[in-house]
Amino acid sequence: MREYAYWIQNERAGVKRPGPDFLDRLIVSPMADGFTWYLEEGFRYRSLVDPNPGTITVVQRFETDFASIPSPLTVLLPKWSVYGPAAVVHDWLYWEQTKKRAEADAVFLEAMNTLNVPAWKRLALFAGVRIFGGWAWWENKRLKLLGVTRMRPPRATWPAFPTWHRNRVSLASWITRRPGSVSPLKRLPRQK
Repeated sequence: MREYAYWIQNERAGVKRPGPDFLDRLIVSPMADGFTWYLEEGFRYRSLVDPNPGTITVVQRFETDFASIPSPLTVLLPKWSVYGPAAVVHDWLYWEQTKKRAEADAVFLEAMNTLNVPAWKRLALFAGVRIFGGWAWWENKRLKLLGVTRMRPPRATWPAFPTWHRNRVSLASWITRRPGSVSPLKRLPRQK
């Protein structure tokens, strides 16, 4: 955040420096489940969030559900709105986990600010990921350790179901078929 504050200070002083920005158009196609979309082309966002400011690249074929908002709240905050591109970047950061969770959430807030999302929506979505995003973070970590991917296969035909959803369903059925077995989805130790 220090870098972002520095950028704002320099901008007020008239110093030209590239700020946070989306560098590509977001081009997605729907999956057969009606909730998940995949990227037709790569998608880049330039972030100034510390400690690793730079360009975040969401790769082609990545599967996203945009904003993961509980159904009763979709009246006020639909899964797709002006904050959609920010949600895709956030999904990518939660899946790849190349930044700490707090940094990924800060990038989400910064990206929504870049998109001029109204303040009340921006703060509501940010509070949601800070309070409830821990489960998704750990679930993604477990799924990656089990070899699950969120990449659409290169020559998949339509309609296709999301790769990560299909693998989650098959893992869940495998666990229920083997009573008494040790769950491969057991909780991972927390990072310090």
